[in-house]
Amino acid sequence: MSIGTLIKTIQDIMRKDVGVDGDAQRISQIVWLLFLKIFDDKEQEWQLTIPNYKSPLQSRFRWSSWAKNPEGITGDELIDFVNNDFFPALKKLATAAGVTPRGKVVGSVFEDAYNYMKSGTLLRQVINTIEADVDFNSSTDRHLFNDIYEKILADLQSAGNAGEYYTPRAVTQFMVDILNPQLGETVLDPACGTGGFLTCTIEHLKKQVKTGDDLKTVQECIHGVEKKPMPHMLAMTNMMLHGIDVPTNIRHDNTLSRPLKDYGPKDRVDIIITNPPFGGMEEDGIEHNFPKKYQTRETADLFMALIMHLLKHDTGRAAVVLPDGFLFGEGTKTNLKRELLEEFNLHTIVRLPKGVFSPYTGINTNILFIEKGGPTKDVWFFEHPYPDGYKSYSRRSPLTIQEFDREKSWWSKRKTTEHAWKVSVKEIAARNYNIDCKNPHEIEVNHRDPDELMQEYLEIARQLESAQSALKHELMQALGGN
Repeated sequence: MSIGTLIKTIQDIMRKDVGVDGDAQRISQIVWLLFLKIFDDKEQEWQLTIPNYKSPLQSRFRWSSWAKNPEGITGDELIDFVNNDFFPALKKLATAAGVTPRGKVVGSVFEDAYNYMKSGTLLRQVINTIEADVDFNSSTDRHLFNDIYEKILADLQSAGNAGEYYTPRAVTQFMVDILNPQLGETVLDPACGTGGFLTCTIEHLKKQVKTGDDLKTVQECIHGVEKKPMPHMLAMTNMMLHGIDVPTNIRHDNTLSRPLKDYGPKDRVDIIITNPPFGGMEEDGIEHNFPKKYQTRETADLFMALIMHLLKHDTGRAAVVLPDGFLFGEGTKTNLKRELLEEFNLHTIVRLPKGVFSPYTGINTNILFIEKGGPTKDVWFFEHPYPDGYKSYSRRSPLTIQEFDREKSWWSKRKTTEHAWKVSVKEIAARNYNIDCKNPHEIEVNHRDPDELMQEYLEIARQLESAQSALKHELMQALGGN
């Protein structure tokens, strides 16, 4: 069965259930079931590879005990077990004392999960479909999880709530390639969504792995935080399928809810790579976790203040996706940009064209590349062009990683081109820290005043009518003469 067919089959079964209301609930239900199946498949592996392995779950709560057998419990008995025994037991793992790291992973996934299905018969059909068609100990099926993941994200998009935690794969790959994380460097995504930046970083670091200890280092160095339950659940699953067997460093939390002054030297990291939520407002009181100069409820601004605070002195570097509004905005944004230019090296801003994040948002976006240990002398801008023949991107014609070859070949040589230019920090300061600098090589089209254009159009129309009348008169005379 293809991945698309598998997910559609499961969703079609769920549509018959009166308890599941809408795509978002269906997807949430699929995600926790897939997590359990993956965790159980991993446990089969750990029993063979880890001496004296002990499951953090009671035997009756393991997938292989209650779900694996297609003739197992069903109907009201299954719903009663899931709602009244299974979920309460797994939720307790998040906070109970003496729980193993693997147990805490399960607990954090189920902390805010919920069983929406009311029919045990339909739930049994969903479980049997997953059990029959997916084996995550098979390298082929494990590879297919990327397709499941993409399909779930596409469905989330249709449900209208994916924009907060999805970054196109080409953008993710480009940012990781440029930052070029090295084994042993700590990497953080403080708003990690489904874990796209982190899994891309893991794949980048795996090329440097030579020993089992190196793999352990990768696991210890990857950190992420996500406050929403469903993307966090997807991130945990995604980590496990990329070789991070115990992703305890992927926390279910709001990074902004901790006072900035409470983050000390041990919290600082080498690399931050993120696409923080923008356009949203944080709940009342969150802004008081930040010094007065940063206080705002605009989510992206608070994340920018946090990123600047968490980068290691001298060695820290970051790549951050931000909207145009941050570049030209004033108030708190001006304070952030002044400090960014005075204390960091904001060496490059890649300006992305419209449609990169379509259909989630039409807002123009940029990638800011920052190094700790500034100050900035010049900011280089690179305007990413559309491929020939494109007027925008779409789901059928998305941005591809190959398009970033132009930036990569330019990166180390840094020459002014039709797409690249630099602006001195003095000029930016004179603009009151407005860094929304337009491409000076672009031919500006003057669209002129609409009233003026209308008058010109009416005059042209009058002249055309006059010429037509004169031509008609000449023809009539010529015909009369014959």
